[in-house]
Amino acid sequence: MTSIIRRWSRPARIAVLSVLVGIAAVAVTACGSSGTSSTANTAASSTGQLSTADKLAAQWAQRPTQIPVSQPIGKPIPAGKRIDFINCGVTACTSLYKNLTDAAKTLGWTVKQINTQGTPESVQAAWKQAVNDKPDAVVASGFPRAVFSQQLKQLQQMKIPVIESSTDDVEGGGIDLILSKPKDLGPEGQILASWITKDSGGKAHTLYVDLPVYNILKPVRQYFEANYAKLCAGCKLDKIDIPLTAIGKDVPDRIVSYLRAHPDVNYVAYSLGALNVGVPAALRQAGLANKVKLIVNVGDAENYQYIASGQTHAAMAFSNIDQTWVWADALARLFTGQPIDVDRKAQLPYMLITKDNLISTGSEFPLVKDYQEQWKKLWGK
Repeated sequence: MTSIIRRWSRPARIAVLSVLVGIAAVAVTACGSSGTSSTANTAASSTGQLSTADKLAAQWAQRPTQIPVSQPIGKPIPAGKRIDFINCGVTACTSLYKNLTDAAKTLGWTVKQINTQGTPESVQAAWKQAVNDKPDAVVASGFPRAVFSQQLKQLQQMKIPVIESSTDDVEGGGIDLILSKPKDLGPEGQILASWITKDSGGKAHTLYVDLPVYNILKPVRQYFEANYAKLCAGCKLDKIDIPLTAIGKDVPDRIVSYLRAHPDVNYVAYSLGALNVGVPAALRQAGLANKVKLIVNVGDAENYQYIASGQTHAAMAFSNIDQTWVWADALARLFTGQPIDVDRKAQLPYMLITKDNLISTGSEFPLVKDYQEQWKKLWGK
C-alpha cells in the first residue's frame, strides 16, 4: 500500500490523489456503485473456514515483534553519506523524510529534502536537482518511472543508487529497490477478510468501498475478494467505486444512500481509511450506526480515534517508520558492496487493530516497539 497516502491531513487527501493521478496519467474508472457483485458462496465447509479465519484474525492481532530483516550487515558501514529525499508534497512524505532522517543519523549520514508540489513539472525539477547534487543515493516514494526516466538514466550512469516505494514499477533499470509493490499487499486483503469472517461468524453481507482511480489499491481489492470467498462461505459481497471528486465531499452520503437501498449489508470495508472519514457521523444521523460494522485498510489518526470511541471497529495497520529503516538498511548494504536481496524480500509488518489492542490514536507509531534497537544490532551500532 502506498506510503504516500497512508498518512495525510484532511486537506491533503484530495491533493495527493489528484497529484498521483496527474503524474501517473491513470484513467478514472466508472463512478458510483457497481451493485451486488456476487451471490452467496457455498457453505459446505463453513466450519473449517471459520476456524481458519479465527486463527488468521488472532495472528494478525498480535503486535509484530521482529523487524523485517534479520541478517547483520557484517561490515563497517561508512559514515558521511549524503542522501537526497524527494518529497511528494504532502504530509505523509514529510513523515517519511523525518523517519528516514532518524535512521540516517544512526548511521552517521545526512538527508537533504527536495520538495515538490506534486505536479509533473515540479517532480522532474526535483529529480534534476538530485542529479546536480550528486548525492550518494536518492530515495523517493510513489513517483512513476516515466516521470523521471531521463534523470534516472543519468543517476544510473553516475552509479548513484535509487530507492522507491509504493509504485507498480519494477526494479532494475536504475531503480535498486521498490518497497510496497502490488505483490506485497496480500496481508492487507487477508486482514480485512479474516476479521469480517470472524466477527460475523460467517454471516456477513459486506459492502467493499474502493477508490479504483489509484492503481496501487487494485491488488488490495483482489486479495480481499480472494480471501473473502475462501474464508466466508455463505457471505455476500457488494462493491461500490468512489470517484476522486467525491473525496472530502459526499462520500458519507454515498455510503448512507447505498446502505439504505441495501438494508441487508451489515459490514463495510474500505480499501483506504480516508474513505471512512465522516461516515460514522453520517451513519448516526441516518440511524444506521448500530446496523453496520466498519473496517478500514490503512488506519490513520482519525480512524484510530473512531476505533477508540467505538465508531469504527477495526483497521489494517501499516507504519511508515518501518519502511524507512528498510531503505536505510538497503543503502548500508549497497555502500558496503553487498547484495540487497534481504531487503527486496522484506515483508513490512502489518497488524489488525481493534479497540482491544489499539496502540495509539496518533497518526504515526511503530508496529515493532523496539525497532531501533533491532536495527542498530544488525548494523553494529
